[in-house]
Amino acid sequence: MNDLQEFLTAKATELGVPGATAGVIVDGKEITAFHGVTSVENPLDVDEQTLFQFGSTGKTFTATAIMRLVEQGKVDLDAPVRTYVPELRLKDEDAARDVTVLQLLNHVAGWEGDSLHDTGDGDDCLERFVEHMATLQQVTKLGETVSYNNASLSLAGHVIARVTGTTYEQAIKDLLLDPLGLDMTFFKPNDIMTRRFAVGHELKEDGTVSVARPWALPRSGAPAGGMSATVGDQLAWARFHLGDGTAPDGTRLLSQENLTRMQQATRETPGSALGDAIGISWLLKTVDGTPVVGHGGTTHGQYSDFNLVPSRGFAVTCLSNCGPNGSQLNHAVTQWALEHYLGLKEAELVTAERSEDDLAEFTGSFETIAVTVEISAARGGLDCLIAPKPEMLRAMRESGEEAPEQPPLHIGLVEGADTYVVTEGPAKGMRGFFTRDASGRVDGVHMGGRLASRVAVNA
Repeated sequence: MNDLQEFLTAKATELGVPGATAGVIVDGKEITAFHGVTSVENPLDVDEQTLFQFGSTGKTFTATAIMRLVEQGKVDLDAPVRTYVPELRLKDEDAARDVTVLQLLNHVAGWEGDSLHDTGDGDDCLERFVEHMATLQQVTKLGETVSYNNASLSLAGHVIARVTGTTYEQAIKDLLLDPLGLDMTFFKPNDIMTRRFAVGHELKEDGTVSVARPWALPRSGAPAGGMSATVGDQLAWARFHLGDGTAPDGTRLLSQENLTRMQQATRETPGSALGDAIGISWLLKTVDGTPVVGHGGTTHGQYSDFNLVPSRGFAVTCLSNCGPNGSQLNHAVTQWALEHYLGLKEAELVTAERSEDDLAEFTGSFETIAVTVEISAARGGLDCLIAPKPEMLRAMRESGEEAPEQPPLHIGLVEGADTYVVTEGPAKGMRGFFTRDASGRVDGVHMGGRLASRVAVNA
């Protein structure tokens, strides 16, 4: 048994994850590992042919396709999106007029980003989603702050479809999947259901595991994260982004300059769950002084982590089929692999207990388009109770999805700072920070890379 297999088996068993797969590229070689079953209701062994949803890591495919179109002279990153989608309408006309293609890819558009609006399975789904964007509130000014934005990526996908004159999915196939030989990466359930594939699960507080439904996200979210792949295809994607921009057969898909440009900071995000900076869709951080380029994804009970260390020619990916423990497994595999193969260990933030008086300014009610966050003082830190809004619950139930159980997150504040870290539970180690207005009053909290704005102060 290889070391990766040994760690994956032990950790997945400890955390009760039904199925998972992991892979690394180290010293030019690929090492893979597999654990468990695809579904507790219809169990098949997870193997090298098993497809997992990898969620938002798909944003890197959208961004890479955009970069191919940039090199073809069909897209300009700094051009207004209306150059390609002239009908774009938003609540904030200044944002609609001025937002650039790059601002869609680095999460600074400022409008509500987590809309689950389902526009159907037709080829017009992205066009209809862009029409729906006229209803989204502008939370911050265009370019003012980084806040993770799925809706922006759906709009970017529509730019790709409009410029190429085909569907987003076909464009990704033509621009990336076929040239790179990614024959086990798919969008459509009809392509996936004839193969071995994982289904998502949820771990309940009583320890039981149930299948998460529905299996698929709306098609309108495909550019933000609607793909499934084997671990082998994920490693092939890693090889491309560790390389020089050529396909396995030597065909040049991107210049080395633009491949590297994607991995360079476009916005700094110190203290964010997203990392230290945002590249062109890539999330960037430094571990033990070494740059790490990555992403990850969450769908209905399926989770992925995907990380590259370009200076070492190293990659690690982990895909799992249960939440929230699958996310915990992925992070554990990533941290173990970085230390085991490269000797890189991520530093832990040191928190300090604070008095209730000191914590009072951070407590209150905050919200995004999708959730409310109630923050209260507890045990020298803060408890954060996150709950879907009624309209979000309704949308979830209409699609057949039930809201997962969410115990409060306990966070500790870094001494003398507005940054925090989750100190226990499946999200342990997740970082974030509070924001302040011009008067110095706490007016928001970045959680999971998203800005939740203050709506009320606790008495």
